Amino acid sequence: MEEKKAKQIEQTSYKQVFSDGKLGEKCSFLIMGAGNLANKQTIKGLLFLLSEIGFLVWFILKGVNNLRGLITLGTNQQGWVFDENLGINVQVAGDNSMLLLIYGIATIIALILFLLLYKTSLKSTKTLYYLRKQQQPIPTFAEDVRSLLDERFHITLMSIPMIGVIIFTVLPLMYMISLAFTSYDHNHLPPKNLFGWVGLANFGDVLNGRISGTFFPLLGWTLIWALCATATSFFFGVLLALLINSKGIKGKKVFRTLFVLTMAVPQFISLLIMQNLLHASGPINAFLQQINLIDNPIPFLTSGLLAKISVIVVNMWIGIPVSMLVTTGIIMNLPEDQIEAARMDGANKFQVFRYITFPQILFVMAPSLIQQFIGNINNFNVIYLLTGGGPLNSDFYNAGETDLLVTWLYKLTVEVADYNIASVIGIITFVLSAVFSLFAYTRSGSYKKEGAY
Repeated sequence: MEEKKAKQIEQTSYKQVFSDGKLGEKCSFLIMGAGNLANKQTIKGLLFLLSEIGFLVWFILKGVNNLRGLITLGTNQQGWVFDENLGINVQVAGDNSMLLLIYGIATIIALILFLLLYKTSLKSTKTLYYLRKQQQPIPTFAEDVRSLLDERFHITLMSIPMIGVIIFTVLPLMYMISLAFTSYDHNHLPPKNLFGWVGLANFGDVLNGRISGTFFPLLGWTLIWALCATATSFFFGVLLALLINSKGIKGKKVFRTLFVLTMAVPQFISLLIMQNLLHASGPINAFLQQINLIDNPIPFLTSGLLAKISVIVVNMWIGIPVSMLVTTGIIMNLPEDQIEAARMDGANKFQVFRYITFPQILFVMAPSLIQQFIGNINNFNVIYLLTGGGPLNSDFYNAGETDLLVTWLYKLTVEVADYNIASVIGIITFVLSAVFSLFAYTRSGSYKKEGAY
């Protein structure tokens, strides 16, 4: 009954409400809450009305200036002016482009939220029009509140998290994206300097300009790193799980516990220990020199190619236990009848693994592997704590041989203050990650044959 009623209300057009409604219902298209007041929903109508008045007053006093500031990003630069009374130069405050950008974005979000509230007001008026035409009782404010705690409780629960998402996710995200289209770099740092809109110039610099000589090599290394880090952790994790779960192996629980302990240690501690072990004057080089195997320290973390190999190998120490645990769970739940039937048909262990065990492991772990690949693209800790992105390359723009796009982005913001280029890198990284994950997941067996196992 309620679904039929909701469908009939939805089919009622706003044109019908405006042409056939009462005066208050017609006024609700301009004055929020007028339809509620006309149908004796006083409290709800006043709330809508006060919301509109409050927004319009704020928008006229502040919002218009915020939007104007968003367009210009400031016109008065901070500087020094001679004060005739004091006889000296005094500093005069100028516009802050960063604050103008944030306030402008916040104003746009507030305007969108107000339009949604306006739509809610019109929808409420349409509902009242339908109830009045059908001669059904108009719900009181107390009944509306009770509905928010009963059949519409999901709206009540979602309201507070949505406010948090808008303030702490949507606003910063829109601000970060906007920076990619500005000149906000180390030469235009507010509040001393102004920055402005430059359109797609920053994307041109990254993709086909002065930054492209750094971007494409780092993009290639990032993809190679993500592929190797994911593949090695997966392959050796599967191999380790097969060895531990093989028949005749004693102390399986002990071995599993030992490898799980590596996950219990915080990742940054393990990486710092590895960094000290592989240092030029660390224990490994010292031991090798002491037994006269080498004359000079091996540059595990300071030579380009060797540093890249080292970070991939160290990452295996972190990634293998995870793959081992997941694979162990899959192996322990494999259908024994399939395996026994294959053995009876003359299949050896390798054939059982190739045609039965591995396909089912890959089927289950495909979404996890995609997630790990995307995570490795943005794996900041391993690279930054081991090599710091080094060794430095004079041909790169503030980047080293082992820098990933994400560590380069960090350097661009913290060390160089080129926020516009960093924003471009962040957008490109996000787009590549999103496109790849969607493409790979929709073509995986887990997606195509969901529920097959």
